Amino acid sequence: MIFGRHPVVEAVRSGVNFDKLILQKGVRGDFEKEIRQLSREFDIPLQVAPKERLRKWTSANHQGIIGLQSLIPYHRLENILPLVYERSEMPLLVILDGVTDVRNLGAIARSAECVGAHALIIPQKGSALINGEAIKTSAGALNRIPVCRESSLVNVIELLQQSGVQVLVSDLQAEKYIYDLDMRGPVALVVGSEDTGISQGVADRADERFIIPQAGSTDSFNVSVAAGIMLYEALRQRLQG
Repeated sequence: MIFGRHPVVEAVRSGVNFDKLILQKGVRGDFEKEIRQLSREFDIPLQVAPKERLRKWTSANHQGIIGLQSLIPYHRLENILPLVYERSEMPLLVILDGVTDVRNLGAIARSAECVGAHALIIPQKGSALINGEAIKTSAGALNRIPVCRESSLVNVIELLQQSGVQVLVSDLQAEKYIYDLDMRGPVALVVGSEDTGISQGVADRADERFIIPQAGSTDSFNVSVAAGIMLYEALRQRLQG
């Protein structure tokens, strides 16, 4: 944690990775404008919170601003994709659309790294923080697989499709089974929120929808289990050629 106006501004400008900035409600003037500009320029989520919330983080003189440093570096998808293609590899990416439980995020990262996925993509807002528990659950995979934090998943999907990557989403109403899809080419697999699933805007832009076969009566698999199944199917197809 970094707090205080000058220390936070200098840390942002020097490239320190932040999970988010917390600005005290009621702060106005040039400093507020500067923080909002920096959060946009450096793609850092900005949260406005009452003074009492900031006091829970520190009793020191925080001057109305706290920055929560990230435990991992964040990458840009636009930089990852060219490197994958340059290595003559087929991109395998995982998009987390509203996964808010840190243990689910960590478990998905572990499965993704195990099958050789090239990156995880998370949204700036509405995603679990990558904290110590997430890293522990991932068995350290979050330190090895690139994580891309992007402002808009809709824009991410457009970039992927323009780059030749097929975007696939799980849908209980879909007619195709997961093993009916060809995952040997460039693929991005979307996993949704634990409660509400994949957001409509993301689902509408997918190239294909599929269902994971079930025999029991439970509504669906846990999101991290479903992600593991999806990733394993992609790996199985690629190993078979």
